[in-house]
Amino acid sequence: MERDSLKALLRASGGAIEHGELFYLGDPSLAPPSEGTAGNLWSAADDVPEAEGRGWLRVATGGTSGERRWARHDERTLTAAVRGFCAHFGFTRVNAVDVLPAYHVSGLMARVRCAETGGRHVAWSWKRLEAGERPELDPALGDWVLSLVPTQVQRLLVSPEAVAWLRDFKVIFIGGGPVWPELADSAARAGLRLSLSYGMTETAAMVAALRPEDFLAGARSCGGVLPHARITLDENGRIGIAGESVFLGYGLSERAEEIFWTEDLGRWDERGHLAILGRRDAVIITGGKKVQPQEVEAALRASGEFSDVAVIGVPDAEWGEIVVACYPAGGRAPDLVRAVAGVRGAMKPKRFLAVVDWPRAAQGKINRALLKAWALK
Repeated sequence: MERDSLKALLRASGGAIEHGELFYLGDPSLAPPSEGTAGNLWSAADDVPEAEGRGWLRVATGGTSGERRWARHDERTLTAAVRGFCAHFGFTRVNAVDVLPAYHVSGLMARVRCAETGGRHVAWSWKRLEAGERPELDPALGDWVLSLVPTQVQRLLVSPEAVAWLRDFKVIFIGGGPVWPELADSAARAGLRLSLSYGMTETAAMVAALRPEDFLAGARSCGGVLPHARITLDENGRIGIAGESVFLGYGLSERAEEIFWTEDLGRWDERGHLAILGRRDAVIITGGKKVQPQEVEAALRASGEFSDVAVIGVPDAEWGEIVVACYPAGGRAPDLVRAVAGVRGAMKPKRFLAVVDWPRAAQGKINRALLKAWALK
């Protein structure tokens, strides 16, 4: 994709703000870059163009960890991601229904893939989709794709009409958080062609993805590495990513190493596919035992007692940290005895916290920093 074409796409999306020679892509409800105040998400302190204009697109990232930064991309990194995506799935043209915000990397890349391949992009409201208003998929245009987060799949599965509509998609990409086993099995029984994927803002979305035929055959990993990327695991399982789609640095800072080391932990399965174990910086150490929140969440979801759940660790004088399970308030009160029946040992939560304003964003990410702050009050 040419630079001018990408800039036109960004202007049309409504999710970007131009500031000098740079484009800032982030939540438009936040303050614009012209204010340039200290600590402002849109801070103009790094508003300096790089050599040859590289990294002119600044995409906001890191909001769920409590630290927002700008990941530098441009037409080269995004085009490399599109090439790898199409090669991995065998697409020559991408048509997408998109319910994710344009300022999020998944919403951005849905638009870029369609534009680069001459496909149709249909922006749609999640609220309309959940309410039963579904856009028609024109088969004359070719195959269609859709990106959802796990909780959205869960809600659509209760509607036979929604399931029938979902079956018409060539691929349904799932990101924004782990897919618990019961949800994956339900989707497979319904015949949905899911692709569990792994990627982030810094990599221009997915760098590993499960092909839907493997999902329907029982695979539950994040699949193989896309051809434009290279993934490395260190001795502790920490995931490192290299390749043409990897961002150029944060703000004014260049990446010091060829490999971008994430805070995610993974392993290779028997097929050479990537399985995500959780985040290195999210591990809870309670009574000397290491607990991955993702495992506890999966066990709690399996109980059927929660519409949504997130697990955090908070400091404790006796245990070092304790496991706290947070869930949305206002619905049916969960049976906590039944909820923990399948949770073993140190993984069992010592506290449950009902949260009134559930902090899960439209793109599926939960704000754990905010949950922890509430838990400490």
